[in-house]
Amino acid sequence: MTTRGRLAPTPTGLLHVGHARTFATAARRAAGSLVLRLEDLDLARCQPEFAAAALEDLHWLGLDWQEGPDCGGPHAPYRQSERDSLYREAWQRLAASRAIYPSPHSRRDLATAATAPHPGPDGEPIFPPQLRPEDWPLPADPGGLPWRFRVPDGREVCFEDVRLGPVTRTAGVDFGDFVVWRRENLAAYELAVVVDDHLMGIDEVVRGEDLLTSTARQLLLYEALDWPPPRFFHAPLVVDAAGQRLAKRTGGLAIRELRQAGVVPAAILDGPLTELTEHVRQANR
Repeated sequence: MTTRGRLAPTPTGLLHVGHARTFATAARRAAGSLVLRLEDLDLARCQPEFAAAALEDLHWLGLDWQEGPDCGGPHAPYRQSERDSLYREAWQRLAASRAIYPSPHSRRDLATAATAPHPGPDGEPIFPPQLRPEDWPLPADPGGLPWRFRVPDGREVCFEDVRLGPVTRTAGVDFGDFVVWRRENLAAYELAVVVDDHLMGIDEVVRGEDLLTSTARQLLLYEALDWPPPRFFHAPLVVDAAGQRLAKRTGGLAIRELRQAGVVPAAILDGPLTELTEHVRQANR
């Protein structure tokens, strides 16, 4: 099966082993048809130095792409911060069909709602349905308000994950109405990646299995936009000795740190995690 895949780093910090192994899986499965885009919509946290470091580390690992920064291609630009007009077109379609609605509510509003938001299985509060507006005027622009997608409460969203098999999430139970447009007048993650993956012709999305619920949300967006969804391959998470998921915010094993400790790419992509940790410990002695 020919797969057109993508690498989609977020330049809010240095890439770590978990990123490297997920990206390596995507590259191997894409078999020569790979797109790289920088998901840099978080203007407050995304930094040019992290974007440059990500490109350098990926090249050093031997993960090469055929379209994107450094090599061009027909789907430029490859930075989400430069693709705003595409996201606005999708917003207009969703707003015209009333699939989304303006949602100016603050955290205090949510906490004091008649039915306080309860957390779903992933710990995210479920948006109280009574805060959905019954009617609203259709503006020409999303403006400075958050916009949410109205989920079909009680509907089971089912998909066949390439690695995990059948996956089901229930709208209104596992997740509620979710943000597609942010108060900063920028597209939110869920909408941006759906638009990008569709317009870039991605037919298989490889990412961590912590994003299974996010996939269910995105499938509803594909349906509302009348676009065929890609396949999904959710890779196993890379965890430390204590069983905690490696993450930028917790100082996961950074590729840059491992490079400085003399670790070779093959060990980062396929070696035991305990050996990588020991390399870093020895280098820092």
